[in-house]
Amino acid sequence: MRLLAAFVSGALFALGLAISGMTDPTKVTGFLDVFGPWDPSLGLVMAAALAVHVGPVRWILRRGRPLLDNRLHLAAFTQVDARLVGGAALFGVGWGLGGYCPGPAIVSAGSGLGQGIVFTASMIGGMALYHAFARARVADDALVVAPAPVPAQVPPAR
Repeated sequence: MRLLAAFVSGALFALGLAISGMTDPTKVTGFLDVFGPWDPSLGLVMAAALAVHVGPVRWILRRGRPLLDNRLHLAAFTQVDARLVGGAALFGVGWGLGGYCPGPAIVSAGSGLGQGIVFTASMIGGMALYHAFARARVADDALVVAPAPVPAQVPPAR
């Protein structure tokens, strides 16, 4: 049942992205270009998505658990720090330059659109690089050993 729900949710999300125009990079960059020929229609799409999302999430939070799982899987890390802000900025720059965010890129790649395939492949490559560097960093941190304690100086006997 979980797999069916995930498939139906993903298919509905993909359909919504395609119908709303979020898979068209020129529409996305038109929305982001507030100093040029600005296209506010994607703002309406985002507002509609939030409106549809808020009700069920509030219901699920009051209920205490989702329909198809034993518990809620909420983010454990909620602090805003430099890594979060830097990652959000990098995401925004990628979105602005490429005209895609991950969901629409995957839908475009799935439909065979060359730009979507290149963007998705680059996105996956970037994720792989990040994970490789993160694993290397953890491995390096594990190699760092605290210096041995200096033995206490015992004064010579008289």
